[in-house]
Amino acid sequence: MYEFDKTDIKIVNLLLEDGRMSASEISRRMRDISERAVRYRIDRMIDEGVIQISAVVNPESLGFTIKADVWLEVESDLILDVARKMASFENVTYVACGIGQNDISIQVVARDTAEIYHFVTEVVRKVQGVRKTTTSIVPIILKDVYQWRVPERIAKELFEGEVAASD
Repeated sequence: MYEFDKTDIKIVNLLLEDGRMSASEISRRMRDISERAVRYRIDRMIDEGVIQISAVVNPESLGFTIKADVWLEVESDLILDVARKMASFENVTYVACGIGQNDISIQVVARDTAEIYHFVTEVVRKVQGVRKTTTSIVPIILKDVYQWRVPERIAKELFEGEVAASD
């Protein structure tokens, strides 16, 4: 398992501000680490699967202004098959399997509510194994997964652990 430290967290937070930020700019902003060390840490975090750096397309900029969360109740033997099928649709931006009332959760983007309705009733509900769907239009998203940051308490614990280790 990758061992994060406070320097890694600072690097990750700067990359979250701008994924194109250069190692030299990160080094300049942090003041206490060389460009070479920043580059090494970024490469190591990427290689170990701790972070990934990629472009994030805003669906609204392409006319997909309506988002909906759809929860699926699925026959137990077919949950992963249905989840994989959902992941194959171009207008599905998120797929997760859960434990509880719903077996699969997806997020769908569309140009209008009629498109959402058609997709759920004529496509999703007709996939073998889908028993029931529940749909909710999502008018506002305040925080998305790519905006998640390392919790402050974790950063503090790492910092306190480093201070204690250096004593």
